Amino acid sequence: MELIKQLDVLALDADDTLWRNEELFWEFKDEFKKILAKYPIIEQKELDTFLDEKEVSNIDYYGYGFKSYTLSMIEAIVELTDGQVNGDHISEILALLKQQMHRELEIFIGVRETLMQLFGEIDLMLITKGDTQEQRHKIEKSGLAQYFRWVEVVHKKDESVYREILQKYNLKPERFMMIGNSLRSDVLPVCALGGRGVYIPNGTTWAHENEVPKIWEKLEYEKLDSILDLIPFLY
Repeated sequence: MELIKQLDVLALDADDTLWRNEELFWEFKDEFKKILAKYPIIEQKELDTFLDEKEVSNIDYYGYGFKSYTLSMIEAIVELTDGQVNGDHISEILALLKQQMHRELEIFIGVRETLMQLFGEIDLMLITKGDTQEQRHKIEKSGLAQYFRWVEVVHKKDESVYREILQKYNLKPERFMMIGNSLRSDVLPVCALGGRGVYIPNGTTWAHENEVPKIWEKLEYEKLDSILDLIPFLY
């Protein structure tokens, strides 16, 4: 039996699964570091570690996305300069954020064609995490919303959040598949609930997203090289 006939819902992640995102964060970080370079602070390697730790430590407070990252970076520059940061440099950081929020969205090759083929064959759901306004804006810009029956913007992706989604739509885990570029957020939490997970690696994925908790290490999931492989995999 074709795999797609064993499913009721096919859910997909958005950032770095449907469109380019993490590389933009890297570019954003590089611009931020240029501002920090105006201060005699710490060595580059130590700076990278400090910024990564600051970002991760603030997830529970600020969540994910460019706006939340900007808050972490402002906090970082205030801390690193002992509060002596120039107000103009804070303005530069905010200007970088506004510029980033208005950038064109780069949808990955094969995404639109794949969604067009699946549309009408199975119910599609988009599950993305981050700032609600920021994510809704990207979804609107993408022009892909028309293919999804449901869109869920969540503050995080873990077992409890996926359980709530399954209960909300009265879905059976074994007939639910989640596809994404993050083992930690997209794939393994769903597998832990008895659902199916498909991992499509993206070379730019934030390392934190693929740190696998020990409890999930033996969970089974499928791995595809590209979203272009999804249709052959399902049929």
